[in-house]
Amino acid sequence: MTSAGVSLLLLFSLISQSVTSDEFLGPAECLERNFTRQSCDLVFCPPWQYCVDGRCSCKTPYLCPSEGVRPVCGHNSRQLRSYCQAMALSCRTNKPIMSHFGDACTADQPKFRGSIDEGTGLVRLFMPGTGSTGGGVEELLVCRELWDTAAANVACRAEGHLLGAASAGATSHGLLKSVDNNQLLPSNCVSVRCQGYENSLAECVIYDKRSADDRDVATATCIQPPDERCEFRCVNRKCVSFSQTCDGVDDCGDRSDEMCCKKCRNGAFRCSTGVCLHKEAVGDGQIDCLDGEDESKKHRQPETSLPVLANTEYISPKIETRATREQLESKLKCGVPKTTEVIDEDVEVRGRGGRVKRVVGGLRTAPTQIQWQVAIEEAGRFRCGGTYIGGCWVITAAHCMRADGVSGQRLNLAALRVKFSLWRRNKAQASTDIAAVQDVHIHPRFDNTNGENDIALVQLMKFPYSEECLPDNPAISPICVPWTSRLFRPNHTCSISGWGRTGDGRLPQYLQSVNVSLIEDCQRFYKDNFKPGMMCAGDLTGEVDSCQGDSGGPLVCEDELGVSYLWGIVSWGRRCGQPGSPGVYTQVAHFFEWIRRHTGWPAVTKFNS
Repeated sequence: MTSAGVSLLLLFSLISQSVTSDEFLGPAECLERNFTRQSCDLVFCPPWQYCVDGRCSCKTPYLCPSEGVRPVCGHNSRQLRSYCQAMALSCRTNKPIMSHFGDACTADQPKFRGSIDEGTGLVRLFMPGTGSTGGGVEELLVCRELWDTAAANVACRAEGHLLGAASAGATSHGLLKSVDNNQLLPSNCVSVRCQGYENSLAECVIYDKRSADDRDVATATCIQPPDERCEFRCVNRKCVSFSQTCDGVDDCGDRSDEMCCKKCRNGAFRCSTGVCLHKEAVGDGQIDCLDGEDESKKHRQPETSLPVLANTEYISPKIETRATREQLESKLKCGVPKTTEVIDEDVEVRGRGGRVKRVVGGLRTAPTQIQWQVAIEEAGRFRCGGTYIGGCWVITAAHCMRADGVSGQRLNLAALRVKFSLWRRNKAQASTDIAAVQDVHIHPRFDNTNGENDIALVQLMKFPYSEECLPDNPAISPICVPWTSRLFRPNHTCSISGWGRTGDGRLPQYLQSVNVSLIEDCQRFYKDNFKPGMMCAGDLTGEVDSCQGDSGGPLVCEDELGVSYLWGIVSWGRRCGQPGSPGVYTQVAHFFEWIRRHTGWPAVTKFNS
């Protein structure tokens, strides 16, 4: 090995040792991935961005919702429809666009400014007058309450310091006045809360002003000291101390200090993905953890010593962001079954069609319990299971869509039918609908010899002169498609369903379901046969498993808020229900980009779109 190679190994060793010396930060393999706030494998993108290939990318402003939002005045005197639109422009230009909320935005109207005094580091704000007519500018200081490094970073970046603040501090308003009686100090201050992504304090939440007398006011030091000793190196190369990591505050400026945490400091909340949130984010009505744990009923708004602040003078960007996310996320209803009173009846089936793995250890479901489960038939014979993901799309296994015994040949599309809300294998119920198939998209790198990339999209045929493929049916609901493989962790309890063979080898008449656990490090069971895009679930004792006839069916995991995701597709295994041989499933999140390219944004993801 060359001396350069030895030096690199030594450097990585030193980095690893410094990381592991902190009880909160880690693990090292996470830190090596250089995750930041742009890494939508771990966090949500804000509504002015969407997730592409695991990274948050800027939207064009017109994609922001325009209903129920407040207008914004830009620094160029341009009137913008919403905070989201202003942030989308700021995202694309990397410059502050927003001045203030309001209808009036003329060239002669004052605009927001911020400054940091060179000598004292005192942070000053110049706020345009509120109201539809605007008028005047009020100079304000920033109260010490809520002031942290995330906000100081924003203030310093606005001054041209790309790495943000070296420190966030405070000083006595009274002391400043006594030191220099000639200094004209504003008599009021406002509290400011920033997330860290903002380009100006105007984009942060600004609370009602209060008297600055007898208060400490905020200061910021923007010059980064020399790196004589760097405990944690941010992804953007800024240096922070260990005590600043995993505390829910974006000290780095790119949030890399909060992305890989074993536990959190100072009362911050740890998501299952290892991201630490500020305690104010818990129970605030906006989902921040990927699985929704911060908004689940078991987590109430924590006790805090921070003052109760109001937003009566200045509109809150946080409220605007929450409203925008709600609008975007409401466009797709997935993962939650509809309420229905449908029962099993012997009636004629509705629809255009006229009248390979089973769940070992499973139980019979209720007639309309699993509302995204479908059965795919060929010429009237059951072929495979599948899962409805919304619109005109069903996901199944690629090996289900190959003609028997003929490599590379697809099934006869005209002979295919997809049955929705089917309970009995061979008999429809009152809620059953049937759809014809327009096309089948098999993953281009599917390998029939080893099951790699075992995924296919079934595109349903639309009704004549319509964009719909199914009638409105209270017993049919789409499931959500996951965009990240980190949404659910090993040992999470999920469920599989299908009409596959039981433990005694018989085919059940009714749809079966059973709970299974996600299993990590599946390569230990299948060695080189286990490929990227595969995952395991089941029971290592072999008591529960999928089996012949379940192929293509769903492995479903539910998050903390009760939203269900298609986590896996029944693919293959070593016999059925064998100890030490868990079922192998196609990992749907691994193929998210491929699914999205075929189906489009609205059909596949509720978040990050």
